[in-house]
Amino acid sequence: MLWINLLGGSAVLASYAHGLLTHPSTRASLWGQVPQAILPLYEISMLLAVGGYCAFTYFLLFRLNPDQARVANRFGFSLLNLVYVLILVPSAAWMPLTFAMIEHPASSLWFAIRLILALVGIGSVGLFVALLTLRPRKPAWVYWLAVIGSLVFCIQTALLDALVWPTFFPV
Repeated sequence: MLWINLLGGSAVLASYAHGLLTHPSTRASLWGQVPQAILPLYEISMLLAVGGYCAFTYFLLFRLNPDQARVANRFGFSLLNLVYVLILVPSAAWMPLTFAMIEHPASSLWFAIRLILALVGIGSVGLFVALLTLRPRKPAWVYWLAVIGSLVFCIQTALLDALVWPTFFPV
């Protein structure tokens, strides 16, 4: 999991940095036509989602023994690794594809973007469910902080990114 986060997280951050640095004149276009009135809510949610990601990743990496972890009394820790891959790999592709869509709109690019956002949303909901069914849950306060962090992350990825943002993006 540490390697997945180091490599996948670096790929996500690198794709964002590259996209923002190489597209300074069109970076505001990433918001599409999201109303100015809800942009502050979106920005706060994004920051909370980052905090949530840190909370559940901390719990899974540093407080949970992978050999003892059981998800739904059926799956081991490797399921959590797969969920992280499902979240991080598509996340790294979102910004490059969205800039490509801004520059050269195409239905195939729009489909790929929607698919990516759906996969990340599914992964984040999967992680939330996995945390709810995870055993052991110690220390309890760190576990519940991870669950709350995962819920906040779900709101951002499965609701705002996968459902709200596309409705305001001009196709």
